[in-house]
Amino acid sequence: MPDLLWDDVADWFDPEETGPLPDLRVPGASTADWQAVLDLVRDSGLRYCYEEGDAVLPLPRAAAVLSRPAGAECPNLSVWLAPDIVAIFRFYADEEIDFDVDLRELQGQERLDVLCGFLRSIGRRLDKPVLMDPEGGHGHPMLGYDPATDRVLFLADSD
Repeated sequence: MPDLLWDDVADWFDPEETGPLPDLRVPGASTADWQAVLDLVRDSGLRYCYEEGDAVLPLPRAAAVLSRPAGAECPNLSVWLAPDIVAIFRFYADEEIDFDVDLRELQGQERLDVLCGFLRSIGRRLDKPVLMDPEGGHGHPMLGYDPATDRVLFLADSD
């Protein structure tokens, strides 16, 4: 049984209504949590690409990325959850793991299941919630992984 049913959340995945790039986050994170996510990506067999500016580089340790000098360009880590579904991690701060997905790539039950599986993998590895806010709606999650239930839950009605 899937965590979420497409028919129950489809309106929240309309790029025209909620914005095409929802914000995903793990609040209350640490450098060790970032490293655990990098290890998960490296060990998962998923295709990924780490970039600093225009340079494609090997995936570094989280401590090295998060201790970059003030004013340095923020690196990106693109992770392909499927051939045409990508999550882009941004290393803004060590206390919150931040990434984006494109709702245009997440239409239908099969693609929703891929996203839920990825959120579950991160949440299980960290034993922390992984939340998805509408674009620009930080702090108002529409769905998220709940470690207590080990499921991705629809949260939008709870606000």
